Amino acid sequence: MRQSELEFIRQLGVHATVVDHRLYAAHMFQPRVVGSVLALGVLQQSPWPFLLLSLALGWSALVPTRNPFDAVYNGVIARLRGFPPLGPAPVPKRFAAGMAGTLMFGIGVALLLDSRPTAWALQGIAAAAVLAVVVGRFCEGAALYHLLVRAATRVLRPAGVAGPRG
Repeated sequence: MRQSELEFIRQLGVHATVVDHRLYAAHMFQPRVVGSVLALGVLQQSPWPFLLLSLALGWSALVPTRNPFDAVYNGVIARLRGFPPLGPAPVPKRFAAGMAGTLMFGIGVALLLDSRPTAWALQGIAAAAVLAVVVGRFCEGAALYHLLVRAATRVLRPAGVAGPRG
C-alpha cells in the first residue's frame, strides 16, 4: 500500500487495525461513482443526475448505516470478491459527503433555474474536487472537517488548559 493511500484512508477518519489496498479501493468506490455520474450530468447538462447525487450523498451523510454507495459496494464488490464489508462512514467522510451533496444540489437547482454560468462554475468546482480525490488521493471535504475541528478545539479550550500537545 502506498503512503498516499494510507494518508487518504486516515484523512477520511478510518482507524482500522488492518489497512491494506482493499480498504483504500473500497473507500474509492463512492468518489468514482460520484465522478462518473458527475461526468454524465455535465455532458447532459440535466439537473436530474445532480439532484440524484445530492439525495444519495445527503442520505449517506445523515444515515451512515444506510449509505447507498457502501450498500452497493458491500453487496456486489465485497461479497463477490470476498473482501471485508465497509461499516458506517466515519465523521470526516460523512462531512465530505454532506458538502458534496450540497454542491450537487446547487448544480441541480442552477440547471433547473436555467442559470448556466452558475451551474458551470459549480460543475468546475465539483470536477476539481472529484479529481483531487480520485487522482490526488486528497479529500477537500475531510480536510476541511479536520481544519474546523482543530480550530474549534483551540477556540473552545479553556484558558490555561494545555492542549493535546502540551
